[in-house]
Amino acid sequence: MLSHLAPPVLVEAVQRWAVESQHRARRNAMLATTDCVQRRIERESVEDFFSERYPSRYPARRPAEQPRDAVRPDTLRRSQG
Repeated sequence: MLSHLAPPVLVEAVQRWAVESQHRARRNAMLATTDCVQRRIERESVEDFFSERYPSRYPARRPAEQPRDAVRPDTLRRSQG
């Protein structure tokens, strides 16, 4: 790496930018995930309402199936510990 050729202030600024950029990206991803989950919950609530109210026109939705290779949160926690 050529960091020994750059002024220390520039090296620190670049390193700080990389960390701050990663933090912003993670925060944006968390916000987007939260928004998606909230929309899914609302959509499922509306679907449930209509299926209860008009069962012949809106059949009840089935619970979503998880893929066989899905990582379960309890498994993930054990492998990290």
